[in-house]
Amino acid sequence: MLLVHKYGGTSVGDLERIENVASRIMKASDAGNNIVVVVSAMSGETNKLIDYATHFTTTPAKQEMDMLLSSGERVTAALLAIALQAKGYKAVAMTGRQAGIVTDSVHTYARIKSIDPKAMLDAINDGKIVIVAGFQGINEDGNVTTLGRGGSDLSAVAIAGAINADACEIYSDVDGIYTTDPRIEPKAKKLNTISYDEMLEMASLGAKVLQNRSVELAKKLDVKLYAKSSFSDNEGTLITKESANMEEVLVSGVVLDKNQARVTLRNVSDRPGIAAEIFTKLAEMGINVDMITQNVGIDGSTNLGFTIPQSELDNAKSVIESFDHDIGSMDFDKNLCKVSVVGVGMKSHAGVAAKAFRTLAASNINIQMISTSEIKISVIIDEKYGELAIRILHDAYELDK
Repeated sequence: MLLVHKYGGTSVGDLERIENVASRIMKASDAGNNIVVVVSAMSGETNKLIDYATHFTTTPAKQEMDMLLSSGERVTAALLAIALQAKGYKAVAMTGRQAGIVTDSVHTYARIKSIDPKAMLDAINDGKIVIVAGFQGINEDGNVTTLGRGGSDLSAVAIAGAINADACEIYSDVDGIYTTDPRIEPKAKKLNTISYDEMLEMASLGAKVLQNRSVELAKKLDVKLYAKSSFSDNEGTLITKESANMEEVLVSGVVLDKNQARVTLRNVSDRPGIAAEIFTKLAEMGINVDMITQNVGIDGSTNLGFTIPQSELDNAKSVIESFDHDIGSMDFDKNLCKVSVVGVGMKSHAGVAAKAFRTLAASNINIQMISTSEIKISVIIDEKYGELAIRILHDAYELDK
């Protein structure tokens, strides 16, 4: 089989862990597999490099930051190749450039445009294990670029698609996708399989195991994606196409996102386009608006409410305050969280939302906002009830069974 392995920062966090990864790769190679390995920087390395840069200025040039930050993954790739060579295995380390990864020119958050896999395939045909520095590529001018948060996962999935790999295995310190966070609900159960769409919803709603850009690309390229642990031999979770038997399962998971804030605007001017102006300006600032509610008052003025990431609240305030002549009053609330129920079974089963609402009401948890899609229900509630809500919903949908 032709496999892509990806190892995150905790998996390669020190020399001992790099040796552990080398042993895992040797075992897979001895079983007759051809392997391309994509690595992250050693845990803590990227933050250290950022600290070095900000010693000189709080606004370092993005092009230079790409050159700097991409070095962390190159260090890991070289060390892993050296570790494998020391054990008698043929291995070669490659930068993103050497692996043929070409991106656009958006420094620090580039998108992959194409991959020429020739150098990787030539090395594989020569019997070598290929180790690629993740998170990076070059633009068409030859400048180093990085792919932003979760970039090494993205590198791995894109490479798997380019070389037509049989599977892409993402290794971290978690051994798969669970029905919810086991730290909140100890009865959480590991899923054997989950659909791309369910995983996309869970990733975007706060599940931390996989980054949604990589899941989106895996779906587009039809790459079989596995979430596994580099510290155990457990099976992991397969993320794949939706199948008929997946719809038999009512709900696959419940997710908690504490990075939520609500903006409430009262007595907004009754004129066409005001909401569009507000949301356009928020978008221009890169602020992602999630749930939106609007009520028209008896005097014709509008009350507008919406949620944003808590980390963007200060930026949102500056945008909203620039409209103060159009807004009677404004409130900002950070003591909120979002609880979501996800499952492709919702398409073919009625009453999923009603059960969620009844369950929360029975514990006197007040729902402040609601958002739904074909396979998801999200509610905004007080942050202090977030973990309780996860546990009672997990129990209500019998996810531990």
